[in-house]
Amino acid sequence: MHTVLWSNDDVSAWQSALARYDDVINQQGVTRLPALDQWYTHELPAAMASRHAPHITHEELVQLTEWKMARGVWRAPNLVLVRGNAADLVVTTSTSALALMPHATKPIATLATLAGVGPATASAVTAALAPAVYPFFDELVAQQVPSLGNVAWTLGYYAKYAAALSARAAQLGREWTPVMVERALWSHIGGKTGVLA
Repeated sequence: MHTVLWSNDDVSAWQSALARYDDVINQQGVTRLPALDQWYTHELPAAMASRHAPHITHEELVQLTEWKMARGVWRAPNLVLVRGNAADLVVTTSTSALALMPHATKPIATLATLAGVGPATASAVTAALAPAVYPFFDELVAQQVPSLGNVAWTLGYYAKYAAALSARAAQLGREWTPVMVERALWSHIGGKTGVLA
């Protein structure tokens, strides 16, 4: 288990790991991942925040799911389920869910009522809009936090995960968010390939 960075209080080590994130994304060997990651990191948050009532569209949810799977494990049946959601249902459900922020789990639970959307995909939606509150739920990251124990894809586990990453962000300094902590930990171990930059 990689806990070296998690237990390191040297902010420069965290900054170094975060700075390698784009390089590690490129090293995963997934053709579309770099472009999807740029879209997820830069374009999607601005699009969601620009709406009168923040929400995600069906097309964006499909693309976000493709990003999540490209960065982690590709689960084709889940993608089929996500694509099968009605476009208006995605908008109304995500509008309702995002209105529940900053509650720790209610937005995640509401988004997870959509077909093919579990806590990890739901957290990707909330993390895009509110990175200072919600980290993306990533198994490789969770495994680096000793206090969390075995990864469980539940709302309770996500709440503990988010709290741990939020606390770490607060320790690292005001400019740090839970999403930055998540990305630093993910790049620290070289992503899913384990290839370090």
